[in-house]
Amino acid sequence: MPRTNGERTPAHPTSAKQRQRYARILRSAARLGAEHGLERMQMHDVARESGVAIATLYRYFPSKIHLFAAVMHDQVLRLDAGTPAPPPGTGPVEAVTDLLTGASRQLFEQPLLALAMMQSGNVSHLGEGSPARRTDEILMDLVLRTAGVTDPCERDRRVVRILEQAWYGLLTTVLYERSTVEAAQEGIRLACRLLLGPILAGRGTRRSPIGTGRGF
Repeated sequence: MPRTNGERTPAHPTSAKQRQRYARILRSAARLGAEHGLERMQMHDVARESGVAIATLYRYFPSKIHLFAAVMHDQVLRLDAGTPAPPPGTGPVEAVTDLLTGASRQLFEQPLLALAMMQSGNVSHLGEGSPARRTDEILMDLVLRTAGVTDPCERDRRVVRILEQAWYGLLTTVLYERSTVEAAQEGIRLACRLLLGPILAGRGTRRSPIGTGRGF
């Protein structure tokens, strides 16, 4: 696996022009990652396709690991903004199950990109002074909101964090071809039922508005 450069601190785009350049880089990395995966994709190809100098690319992303961690962060932001409110009458456990199984299907459509993001997801790509939330925190808040939990306690957050880890594990078993998509989706349903059911049983939940676009 490509190694990260611990001596570099990723820069963060501040101006509108820099943010546009940053977005182009992420789009190019996602496309090339879907085609080649983490190991075979070359940073020079990302720089060329996105129209930036290689030095600029490395200023934002010291390694491919940082780059794909940023792609994953962007994808989770899109998922967060793009998840519609559950249909009326949908239970909280069912709503979260639908969220995670739906996101899984989209990831499995581009397995090389999904695997590159999963391999890179534990690296913080955010530069100093970045206002962005961590990727796992965005996903956690989305799961809680989808479940209708508007006032989560620390125990709620711990349980959802465990659910996230179970989800990642089930995804990787498919991406490494150790399990089938069907088995992973059933595992997600079971994890949601076993983990979320007890913390939601007997407590009042209230639906809160969610975005209207799409993610992943």
